[in-house]
Amino acid sequence: MTRYDESSIRVLKGLEPVRARPGMYTRTDSPTHIVQEVIDNAADEALAGHARNLSVTVHADGSVTVEDDGRGIPVGPHPTEHEPTVVVVFTRLHAGGKFDKTSADGAYAFSGGLHGVGVSVTNALARRLEVTVRRDGEIYHLAFADGGALAEPLAVTGKCARKDTGTRVRVWPDPEFFDNPRVALPELERLLRAKAVLLPGVHVRLIVEREEGAQERVWSYPGGLPQYLDELLDGAEPLLPPFAGERYVERGGTEGYARGEGAAWAFTWVEGVNAGESFVNLIHTASGGTHEAGLKAGVFEAVKSFAEHHGLLPRGVQLRQEDVCGRMSFVLSARILDPQFQGQVKEKLNSREAVKLVAAMVRDPFEVWLNSHVEHGRALAELAARAAASRLKAAQKVEKRKQSSVVVLPGKLSDAAGGDPAGNELFLVEGDSAGGSAKQARDRETQAILPLRGKVLNTWEVEPERLYANTEVHDIAVALGVERHGLDDAVDLSGLRYGRVILMADADVDGSHINTLLLTLFFRHFPRLVEDGRICVAQPPLYRVDVPARGKQPRRRYYALDDDELLAIRDRLTREGVRADAIEIGRFKGLGEMNPEQLRETAMNPATRRVLPVRVTRAEMAEALALFDMLMGKGEAGARREWMELKGNTVEADL
Repeated sequence: MTRYDESSIRVLKGLEPVRARPGMYTRTDSPTHIVQEVIDNAADEALAGHARNLSVTVHADGSVTVEDDGRGIPVGPHPTEHEPTVVVVFTRLHAGGKFDKTSADGAYAFSGGLHGVGVSVTNALARRLEVTVRRDGEIYHLAFADGGALAEPLAVTGKCARKDTGTRVRVWPDPEFFDNPRVALPELERLLRAKAVLLPGVHVRLIVEREEGAQERVWSYPGGLPQYLDELLDGAEPLLPPFAGERYVERGGTEGYARGEGAAWAFTWVEGVNAGESFVNLIHTASGGTHEAGLKAGVFEAVKSFAEHHGLLPRGVQLRQEDVCGRMSFVLSARILDPQFQGQVKEKLNSREAVKLVAAMVRDPFEVWLNSHVEHGRALAELAARAAASRLKAAQKVEKRKQSSVVVLPGKLSDAAGGDPAGNELFLVEGDSAGGSAKQARDRETQAILPLRGKVLNTWEVEPERLYANTEVHDIAVALGVERHGLDDAVDLSGLRYGRVILMADADVDGSHINTLLLTLFFRHFPRLVEDGRICVAQPPLYRVDVPARGKQPRRRYYALDDDELLAIRDRLTREGVRADAIEIGRFKGLGEMNPEQLRETAMNPATRRVLPVRVTRAEMAEALALFDMLMGKGEAGARREWMELKGNTVEADL
């Protein structure tokens, strides 16, 4: 029998958590992201106005050197850690110069995030890492090895001019942690090219060592964002001249934003092209986020106002955002004082205030431009009106199909008013109370609500002919408009009434159980919906954190998904200097306790919600179904027990 006592509990210290679970902190397909962490630090020095050159060298042995001529990382003793500060930066997960976000006057007022891991993750996942700092007329050197252990203590190795400052970091990624031990050069080139676009006056250089000799590329974009947008369009002819501009808050406290926050942009419309790239404080947000939502909201409001003022919309046509922005190509660079990202790799911005900020910055200048260039404004309004007319025509066809159907929709279903099934969403909500809040919080045009009472039936072994005997399952099937089917059955999905189905249950054990039962229903009886990526799981928060106004920082509200995220928020606020007794923390007992505004912000508004798509390929489906059979089958108790004994320690459970 396995012994379980005090010695069985292991405490991971220092950088050990990163090496134990690297996928929680970075991408593991290649070391590109851990190198990007170093590049982002150099770029932040340039963004703060202290560096003019950024150089990256990919060596023949797979190591990478990043060098800048910024101020150089501080080397003196840290006031609380009592070690050289440069050592603290590379060995502590929550250490850096970017935590002072109470104003726009910190060491890094606008930097790439506040997750507090950064180059310490780079160090943890490296065989060796060397740092050279030029600062205060001296050259300092230190080295780490084997995942962050100090191999060569900080020492002065030479002299330099006092004006000659900067940092050079060379990292040898540990191939044990990556599928491919070498950085992805195409991705690295895109990253550096974007830095050059967003840092006017900064020279960005990439050197790649090869057997035939070193190859060097230097990026320079004197034309800024419009020049980069033209490159993204790859020669395609825009329908109207690109609109470019930038706008930032000039005085702190304006509508709750800090001085310096705002955005720069360039966008246009091209037939058959929909290209877009966005950045936050020089960080490339590949998955977009709330700043992109703000750009589209601002553009839509400007075009809608222009079209209505000039009477350009046909009778009965109401514009939607997708009519205006569906074919828009853009480059957006937002500047946010305290950006909040989804995940450590920072591919999507979650900061809710960014929607209003960017929309406010873009709308007025663009509306002025439209009224100053009426011929371009008319062309854009006509393009949007044609898109709206096509949408309405498609919706009419759907309405005819609905009217000719003999199926009666469930009475408790609050259906979407919009007639475009592909753009509509069905929320399966736990409980009537939560269903009531969701009905008030929803977008009536595109979102439908179906409340579910109690636990859903475990349908894994229910015979197909008896499936609809269960009221909840019957209502779900009728609302979907699709018959139950097997994975290999020929099924007609043309009657599907929603482009996406979102499971929304409480953030507790019971809620997880309900989501599991619903997923069982879809995997077993509607597998094509899973395969097509139409099933998603909402992630409502467990905690609400209210922070009082402080200095130039207005009153803030955060939401925490779980205890770990709550701890991270409290840790960040403590480092900002917010007193623990000034922080108000509330725990949601369930979705029904959230008011409609909170539910809309955290789980339903596409710009700010957290929703996890369920993605399973055809190749993975057989393995997934076998796992469901073992976990949900009535005759599989022995297999479940064996599985729990073997893998139970990998499951996070709230017992």
